[in-house]
Parts: sequence; structure tokens; C-alpha cells
Amino acid sequence: MNIETNIPVLATLEYIPYIDDTGQLPEQFQAKIGVYAIFDQEKVLQFIGYSRDVYLSLKQHLVRQPQQCYWLKVQTIDRPSRTALESIEQAWIAENGTVPLGNGEHKEKWINPINVKVLMTTEERENYQKPVNDELAQIKILKNVARRVEADILAVLETRGCQMQIRFNPKLKEEGLLDLK
Repeated sequence: MNIETNIPVLATLEYIPYIDDTGQLPEQFQAKIGVYAIFDQEKVLQFIGYSRDVYLSLKQHLVRQPQQCYWLKVQTIDRPSRTALESIEQAWIAENGTVPLGNGEHKEKWINPINVKVLMTTEERENYQKPVNDELAQIKILKNVARRVEADILAVLETRGCQMQIRFNPKLKEEGLLDLK
């Protein structure tokens, strides 16, 4: 830890497996306030974020970017302070030497619900864009695309050994969005 600013040096924190041997996320971060760094399989930094509930944020990121979430480094703090959290986040980005893709050009993929419209097949897109102007048919198509994408995500997580319960918000599927409930 940097004594002058109380900002931990990212390189000195230990790597924590994103999914443990029992197929769960690290539960010690439930309801914990902190800053976290997410690394891919080769331990290349992908994203740095902060949260009032690190565990819930990690769960969201895993669903949104399952191929990028293999390792973590986390620093929790006792009292919520946006300034402290942002300072740690910025120090870690500076320490990395470059802005991780998840904090730069791919940020929306890490922080926003999954937009399934961009994942539609050609056939799904054609059916969705038919000039019938039938809103119910479009909602049905969006829900089906969302279910297909959801199944793909769950299959990837299953191959990773993930055992935790994952529930998506059913109301958002009608809008073509996937996010955890």
C-alpha cells in the first residue's frame, strides 16, 4: 500500500480466481464496497471498476464478458467514498500503463446491459424489420433472441464450471436487453 495516499499497488495484490473450485464467485465480496481489477485467462488486465457491492458487479461483468473474466484483484474499503474509489481506479489504470479495453473502447460491453439486437441472425433481423409494423411480433422476436443469447451465455459459464444461480430480468428481454435480475 502506498503510505502517503493509502492506495494499494495493483501489482502487489494477489490474483483471485473469478470462479472458484466450487463454481462460485468469491462470496467474501458480497455487500463489500471496493475497487476491482478483472483479468483474462492470461492475466492481462481487461477492466477496472468500483462498486458498492463488488460481488453483484462481478456477477454482472461475468455474464456480460464471460471470456474476459478469469482472475481478480480486489481492494475493499470500509466507508463509501466515491473520491477514494475513483482515486484507486485511476491509480491502477496509471500503474497499468495503458487504459484497459474495458475502460476504453469496450466500456459499454462491461457496464451496460447486453443489447441482443446487435446479436441477431440475418433471419431474425429480416423478420424483425418486416414492414408489418406489428409491435407484438417484434417483442416476440426480441424475447426469442434474448433467450438464445442467454442460453449461449449460460452454456459458456457451464463449461467454465460456474454453479451459481443466474437469473436475467424477464421484463428487459422485451426491449432486447439482457441484464441480471
